[in-house]
Amino acid sequence: MQAVSRRLLQRPSLNGGASIYSSSSLRSPLYGVSDHLNGTDNRRYSSSLATKGVGHLARKGTGGRSSVSGIVATVFGATGFLGRYLVQQLAKMGSQVLVPFRGSEDDPRHLKLMGDLGQVVPMKFDPRDEDSIKAVMAKANVVINLIGREYETRNFSFEDVNHHMAEKLALVAKEHGGIMRYIQVSCLGASVSSPSRMRRAKAAAEEAVFNALPEATVMRPATMIGTEDRILNPWSMFVKKYGFLPLIGGGTTKFQPVYVVDVAAAIIAALKDDGSSMGKTYELGGPDVFNARDLAEIMFDMIREVPRYVKLPFPIAKVMAGPRDFMVNKVPFPLPCPQVFNLDQINASTIDTLVSDKALTFQDLDLVPHKLKGYPVEFLIQYRKGGPNFGSTVSEKIPTDFYN
Repeated sequence: MQAVSRRLLQRPSLNGGASIYSSSSLRSPLYGVSDHLNGTDNRRYSSSLATKGVGHLARKGTGGRSSVSGIVATVFGATGFLGRYLVQQLAKMGSQVLVPFRGSEDDPRHLKLMGDLGQVVPMKFDPRDEDSIKAVMAKANVVINLIGREYETRNFSFEDVNHHMAEKLALVAKEHGGIMRYIQVSCLGASVSSPSRMRRAKAAAEEAVFNALPEATVMRPATMIGTEDRILNPWSMFVKKYGFLPLIGGGTTKFQPVYVVDVAAAIIAALKDDGSSMGKTYELGGPDVFNARDLAEIMFDMIREVPRYVKLPFPIAKVMAGPRDFMVNKVPFPLPCPQVFNLDQINASTIDTLVSDKALTFQDLDLVPHKLKGYPVEFLIQYRKGGPNFGSTVSEKIPTDFYN
């Protein structure tokens, strides 16, 4: 076997050059991108994003995974909830996706299967190291920032994750010079006057991004629903454990939850347009307005449990959630992540979070969002206590005298 390996290593390449195992031949296809994407031979890319009207980024191919879309995207936060759906849609159209990650090498492993061979490339980085950020952006012509967190830890505050990181990424992208599109994902309700620290930090991040890159695009998704979501999953687990669901503030606050796949599709639609979405902010809410009780009814129906609620006034809910936020920086060990009782989320739920009347929405991107009933919440069948087929179907709930 060793002799065969030596012969292969010594075998010349087809064009008479170096061995087929030379370092130059093992380079990722990412490094075959023209240098003009890095701004080295075109003054148009010398300081900021390409101007409007640059045309579509897509280059050639049938549009499948093995085609070439022309997009080389660095997706920060790709290992999170929205990230996997966005990477899948980018890879499906033949884009090359760089996936920065800071944890275990297993974190981005599932993303590699979403694209053609070598098209999804995990890259280790440190969000506090500017040189590390530059390295993962070096070959990109598109940057998408999905980084965000709805709770604090000992190492990262709301401002660190939701504001300062976004500002640093925008400044590095501006210095890069070859970034043709920059998309910042914020959240619906982001405002400097919001009762939520996270939403105030997101609003500050939007301002910082637009200051650095006036032609950036900002997406403001509402609460996202999907297989890995952070609302229906915690609610279902709480119901399984305790047999009831607390309705904070009586469950009367209104919001517009949106299917996560629709948010990913909106980002792709912005990338594929002719530049008309540059410099704009889109508010991405679902087609229906819910309050917490309305959404909980859908959840209870899907997990086939009898709805049981306990109304919890805001002051009591804040007292129950307060100790975690008070202790997070005062103990020498990490605290559990808040699920149902998240103080900042409770503060955010004291006001309605709806799409503004004059805002740009899915319709401006030629998209129609899904309704939540049905397929978008089918993942909740995993919480049925007797298995996926446990409980009564809708037809079995109809009274027997209905047909008489």
